[in-house]
Amino acid sequence: MKTVLVTGAGRGIGLATAKEFAAAGWRVLSLDKEFDADVVGERIEFDLRRTSALADLVNSLGELDTLVNNAGVLYCDPIDAIPEVHRTEILAVNLEAPAALIAAASARMKARRSGRIVNVASVAAFTGHPDLWYGITKAGILNLTKSWARALGPHGVLVNAVAPGPTKTQMYDQLPQSRRDGVMRSVYSGRACEPEEVARAIFWLGSNCPDYVNGSTLDVNDGSYPR
Repeated sequence: MKTVLVTGAGRGIGLATAKEFAAAGWRVLSLDKEFDADVVGERIEFDLRRTSALADLVNSLGELDTLVNNAGVLYCDPIDAIPEVHRTEILAVNLEAPAALIAAASARMKARRSGRIVNVASVAAFTGHPDLWYGITKAGILNLTKSWARALGPHGVLVNAVAPGPTKTQMYDQLPQSRRDGVMRSVYSGRACEPEEVARAIFWLGSNCPDYVNGSTLDVNDGSYPR
């Protein structure tokens, strides 16, 4: 049985992703700071701000076939008045934790010449964004993806990303209505994405996409780019 670690698995895209892998018969390790109700597979409560402890955590989990870096934080602060505590949390959870998890998980993947890593970015990576540090970290995730794909590709490990558009999650619900309306004007279908749609893209990259798909970003945004 193959094993996947999914971060931010307590809700939204992470929960949908955990369900997708579980339905395919995978052993699922669901990691989140806290869980609402649904827990898929084995529950791991962990605060990703504790980046220095991530290597030990990963080493305690045994062999991982796939790592899904999904957890993310967003605050709707004014661009010129972002509290320091928000900036440091966004950097830690959105960028530093995925980097630490990849470094830890890839060692065994590299040794056995097999493994897949999927990072969840955002359309926010491609444009100026009102949530400054959120956009910066999501752009960083794309570079992190390409850098590790280059390093691990010769060893049989694939590293890819997905970039969702507006998706029905708690993060999306917290946006001001004016922001949501603006994004919706550019969506071809005129609707927000379901978490399950992003999860299916993550599952494909994390399980059975062709080996030649490496260092890529799969847009799951239906034409939506923030204005």
